Amino acid sequence: MGTLTSLMGLAQQALMANQAALNVISNNVANQNTPGYTRQVVNLQQNDSVTIGNRNVGGGVSAGQAVSQRDRILEQRVQQQTQVQAQSQALQNALNQVQNIFGLSSTTTSASSTQLGSALDSFFNAVSSLTANPADIPTRQKVLSAATNLVSAFNSAASQMAGVSSSLDQQVSGNVNSINGLLTTIASLNQKITTMSPNGDAGALEDQRQQAIAQLSQYVGLNQIKNENNQITLTTTNGAVLVSGGQAYKMSTTLVSGTTHVMAGVPSADVTTSLTGGALGGVLQARDQLIPQYQSALDTLAYQIGAQVNQINTQGLDADGNPGQAIFQVLSGANGAAGLLAMATNDPKAIAAAAVSEGVTGSGNALLLAGLATGASFSGESPSGFLADLLGQIGNAASAAATSNTAQQAMLSQLTSQRNALSGVSLDEEAANLTKYQRAYQAAAKVFSITDQLMTSALNLGVTTAFS
Repeated sequence: MGTLTSLMGLAQQALMANQAALNVISNNVANQNTPGYTRQVVNLQQNDSVTIGNRNVGGGVSAGQAVSQRDRILEQRVQQQTQVQAQSQALQNALNQVQNIFGLSSTTTSASSTQLGSALDSFFNAVSSLTANPADIPTRQKVLSAATNLVSAFNSAASQMAGVSSSLDQQVSGNVNSINGLLTTIASLNQKITTMSPNGDAGALEDQRQQAIAQLSQYVGLNQIKNENNQITLTTTNGAVLVSGGQAYKMSTTLVSGTTHVMAGVPSADVTTSLTGGALGGVLQARDQLIPQYQSALDTLAYQIGAQVNQINTQGLDADGNPGQAIFQVLSGANGAAGLLAMATNDPKAIAAAAVSEGVTGSGNALLLAGLATGASFSGESPSGFLADLLGQIGNAASAAATSNTAQQAMLSQLTSQRNALSGVSLDEEAANLTKYQRAYQAAAKVFSITDQLMTSALNLGVTTAFS
């Protein structure tokens, strides 16, 4: 009876262990599409054997706690690559907006085909036409109309550029709000994990924490440090603490000269210039480095055109024989010139086509105005050349950002595939395991059934109908 009872106990343990394995497989299949879920495997362990007489008898099997199949180093590599890819994506999106302002694309890079380039060419073409017929009022009017269109093109480009910068500024605040929500979640999960599983895998809680960190990586660059009690400390790439244990140190924003700056760390400090990674890093790179560079070049071009045209026009005589006056309203410096450039006159007679030594029908001064189109007085280039360089910089930066983002996305996909090969749920693999443990369960059940029959036979002393 003792031996039969032990055999029944072994069968019962086998049934329970395989049932636990089947439960884990069922949970894996159920969570196949759950974001952040890590595949679990059951840990079957051989029980200690016992010695009966001179025989060593096995102690059966037991199922340990289900273990998540995760590689922490690989997880961190995925998160780090997510930060790089998110920054390149945000930068590409911003530069695409700048390209759209000028009508640039992968197939359209010529300055003359853009709105501003066309307006610039039209202005100097109209001035060139004036040299052939300086006394003709309709021709003079065409020059003023072309100048007005050029002013509108500068104003529009500057306004749209400022709009892109303002949009990026708003994204900074939005990203910070999203970051703070995730920091609170991670700190709370840190605390729960410490309480429930300080020395081992925390299963679903750890999955949730890793998923929150993965989402956070899309917004900002992070450094991750594993601490005692299964906690994680997070800092920005420049070392400002974001999460320590169960405490979240939220970011904040402040306005500096009308621009949103980011505060972080303990004590809180301005980290705007040192933040990298994630969408926030890409937005700040575009807003604070690239767009100001393009705005400055656009302002320089508008200022030099306005100032040099005015200077030459004041050297000649207008249609009434009076000294020429300013054609454009120009600021005293280049800063903000493109957005504030305006017409100073709407009188076609105000154009000083004649030189002082000529009569009012002369064209000497008009020739000087037309010469600006091919001269090198715009930072060593012609105005069209200067604009072409600016548009080339924008196009090259956008192309480089797109190429980089494609490469970073490919690397992220590769790392994600490596992680999923270990941690993701494969239905084929789970189906094979399901069959394996099903057969093992059936075998244990058969042992249990045979043991039951043997025990019944023993109890009835061989009379099988007496007791069942």
